[in-house]
Amino acid sequence: MKILYAIQGTGNGHLSRARDIIPILQKKGELDLLVSGIQADVTLPYPVKYKFGGLSFIFGKKGGVDLKETFKRSDFSQLISEIKQVPVEEYDLVINDFEPVTAWACLLKRKECISLSHQAAVLHKHAPKPKQYDLFGKTILKNYAPVTAKYGFHFQEYGKNIFTPVIRKEIRDIKPENHGHYTVYLPAYSDKKIIKILSEFKDIQWWVFSKHNKEVYVEDNIMICPINNETFIKSMATAEGILCGAGFETPAEALFLNKKLLVIPMKNQFEQQCNAAALKTMGIPVIKSLKKKHIPIIEEWIKSEDRIEVNYPDTTEKIIDTIFELHSPLLNKQPPLEKTDIRPLWKLKEIF
Repeated sequence: MKILYAIQGTGNGHLSRARDIIPILQKKGELDLLVSGIQADVTLPYPVKYKFGGLSFIFGKKGGVDLKETFKRSDFSQLISEIKQVPVEEYDLVINDFEPVTAWACLLKRKECISLSHQAAVLHKHAPKPKQYDLFGKTILKNYAPVTAKYGFHFQEYGKNIFTPVIRKEIRDIKPENHGHYTVYLPAYSDKKIIKILSEFKDIQWWVFSKHNKEVYVEDNIMICPINNETFIKSMATAEGILCGAGFETPAEALFLNKKLLVIPMKNQFEQQCNAAALKTMGIPVIKSLKKKHIPIIEEWIKSEDRIEVNYPDTTEKIIDTIFELHSPLLNKQPPLEKTDIRPLWKLKEIF
């Protein structure tokens, strides 16, 4: 069986999760990997057959997605070319983690595309949503990578085919300790902004992992580190608490390690707003931005001993077995393609 696993390369979460999923897929057949997008600091220890620019969101330095820079760096003619050239029809099964090139190629060639992603769960009708309705953000999330079947990961099992997070083996195997420091990962903020706020807490040792700096340096009680997978895992596992964006993998891993958690969702990022809403229902403190007015909340969080208990069993292989049982054409159990509510952001038929 020929399998294509397509992975979103914007941010680190998708590639981190893929490290645990790839070995399972390799046992199922002949596996090829496709990665599209930029802005990731994590690499895969596996050969990638297809590498595309895709359609990436660019992190800013003021707490959100830089829409101007995102549009500036987006090459739609290249994206169309990539969609046309990826040979999805050569594969028996296409599994997609929020990757647009393969998703649109499957749509155009009427090929089944199976979503195995966090985004598949975010849009579920029972998954928590922010109070402020974001039509533009929801439209982007729905149409960015259209698929025919959805299997999703979320902080809790909100409905059918929604599962608890994939916790990578590196995290599952580590023994958590508490060395008293706090780990920080806020890629949408500049180092200068982070230092300005965190320097208010002079008795706390902060380990800040920076997307904007390639060298380690220390400023009073704050250490700025470039992003390194092993160092980041060690820092999280030995931290008192973790301050991060409202992505998916880092908060999920923090919860699994039973660490105190405080999140700041990125602006102009509907998915993170949804994640923040879900975490808030679980009792996790959320602040809207890294501003001085929120210093009292950060201080209260530091003083708090509250930790949220979660149960995230390792069910990844079982989930993938289910996907193959239902969707593998070689097992003759494949149901008819589900109708997917796809409302393209542009009229692809006119472009092609």
